[in-house]
Amino acid sequence: MQVSLVPVEYVENVWPQIEKYLEGPAKYSYGRYEVEDIKQGLLTKPQHLWIAFEDDKIYGAVVTTFGYYPRMVSLDMIFTGGVELKKWKDPMLALLQKFAKEHGCKIIESYGRPGWEKIFKNDGYKSRFVFYELPVEK
Repeated sequence: MQVSLVPVEYVENVWPQIEKYLEGPAKYSYGRYEVEDIKQGLLTKPQHLWIAFEDDKIYGAVVTTFGYYPRMVSLDMIFTGGVELKKWKDPMLALLQKFAKEHGCKIIESYGRPGWEKIFKNDGYKSRFVFYELPVEK
């Protein structure tokens, strides 16, 4: 399994193969994003697309961006999707950790459904807080 950063000029080329993987994360944004918004962000914002592939098949995609705090920089995993995660999670995480370190990041952040906790439990995962959403009106 190989993992790679996709240069922005190649996002359109791989999009037909990864769009289906990012539909789930868009759905679980609960109206914050549609899959097309993710694509536009990759093309126009300072975001990074990472893919996991073997031969001509792409198994997974991760979208990252940098988060800036007064005292540290983070690499934020904002969308993750794919199939056969066990095949590509470890090499993807290793590459993201290397990239984060090379860019002065102190942490990698992500948020998502509770199931991610069990996926990253052996990778030093720490639950720091829970994201709550409240309606504006009842």
